[in-house]
Amino acid sequence: MQTLLNDRYQVIRTLGAGGFGETFLAEDTQMPSHRRCVIKQLRPIQNNPQIYQLVQERFQREAAILEDLGGFTDQIPTLYAYFQLSGQFYLVQEWVEGDTLTARIQQQGLFHESVVQEILVNLLPVLDYVHAQGIIHRDIKPDNIILRHRDGKPVLIDFGAVRETMGTVMNSHGNPTSSIVIGTPGYMPSEQAAGRPVYSSDLYSLGLTAIYLLTGKQPQELELDPQTGEIVWHRYALNVSSRLAAVIDRAIAYHPRERFATAKEMLSAWQLGTANFPPPPMSNVPPTVTPQNIIAASPVVSYQSDNESNRQRGILIAGGVIGASLIIGSVLNQLPQQVTEEPAVQPTNSISQPATNNNESPEATTPIQSQIPRNVVPTPTPVSNDLFGAISYSSLTGVYGLATRLSQAEAEMAALNDCQRKSGANDCSVPLWFKNSWGALAVGSNGAYGTGWGANVDHPQAGKELAEQYALQTCEQYGGVNCQVIISTEARPE
Repeated sequence: MQTLLNDRYQVIRTLGAGGFGETFLAEDTQMPSHRRCVIKQLRPIQNNPQIYQLVQERFQREAAILEDLGGFTDQIPTLYAYFQLSGQFYLVQEWVEGDTLTARIQQQGLFHESVVQEILVNLLPVLDYVHAQGIIHRDIKPDNIILRHRDGKPVLIDFGAVRETMGTVMNSHGNPTSSIVIGTPGYMPSEQAAGRPVYSSDLYSLGLTAIYLLTGKQPQELELDPQTGEIVWHRYALNVSSRLAAVIDRAIAYHPRERFATAKEMLSAWQLGTANFPPPPMSNVPPTVTPQNIIAASPVVSYQSDNESNRQRGILIAGGVIGASLIIGSVLNQLPQQVTEEPAVQPTNSISQPATNNNESPEATTPIQSQIPRNVVPTPTPVSNDLFGAISYSSLTGVYGLATRLSQAEAEMAALNDCQRKSGANDCSVPLWFKNSWGALAVGSNGAYGTGWGANVDHPQAGKELAEQYALQTCEQYGGVNCQVIISTEARPE
């Protein structure tokens, strides 16, 4: 390892390493004080001149954003410099002397409610400013919040946008796209795992961080309500006030529209004790939207007989979901159906913006949070005539899991359990659930994958063909090479 970077920064030790590079503690030898700093070495995942130029432009843009954020508040590390060296990219940031929340809880045990309240009150204004710039952090968790020694303030580190830039690849159409989803399993909600983060995704992660501080439980250790997908945590924190519990509950609501719309609203709810859930929408049918960087599937085609106007016949429906090749085990990918959440502000032109469509606000997904299985064994309890299926997948091992003919929540949990049992891996995720139809998973030889679903009420076999067609299409759209359908299955009433 080179110990003097850019003829200036003397590396003291390695702080961490991952799929995108390494992080070092270093000294700036050109400063009289030999000021300590953190150097993040980032490397693009694709060695391509065209990609490199694009990554270079995006890296510079994201570095400028980090500089602006650090200049606004001392609760985000200051960016001192950035440079390129031997095809790799480097950020030089302020070294924050302190302990991560993870380290502090390991040293001192569970946090008192008043300490958790203070952390939230100090961080929410920071998040409000970040979101007002059109930026989503996307990786809020105990490891990325440092309690600074000199004043005890929480400092928010490790924004995800620069890492996403390193994951830029060219798809099969020659267009640049991101091949990764930024976030940490358990701490990111399902819409973020689907590559569709919204501002409230950060509030969800912050809420789960608060739960960890109060209970010592990681998200994967908490049960899910098998019908609603909501996280069950109160039993582990019986002494927490109803006021704080209500704020956390709304922050971690499964559906984005039920969370706080902004960090400012969450802070006000705590201060005023008004963390009530918003009223349900007029319709429970989500609108169809097209995710960013995803080629839209063919439209729904309906055929109706002129002589039988009261009965639909031959209805064909199908959909495709693009699954990115997961770069590291901590990244999940889920693409369910979409609904709309209004953004707090108009985003800037940064790749760290929430995903948007030309005519739509940032979207969020509707199925339960399908990440690493929690300690719940679903028991089939159908509540309607609808039957759901789910396909889970481990990109590290190439193993899939299946579940069919259950409720949606039960199908997702059972598929996750099946994948984890067969693979022994902890990266299993649910990229697809489907209702009264066929589902399929296609995988490319380079690790990219795609999913699709389809149904034909008169000819079930046609539904299978549609699902497989869209799975192959989405796999190829995301750069998959030699994509092959590895599984197709159905969840249909008898």
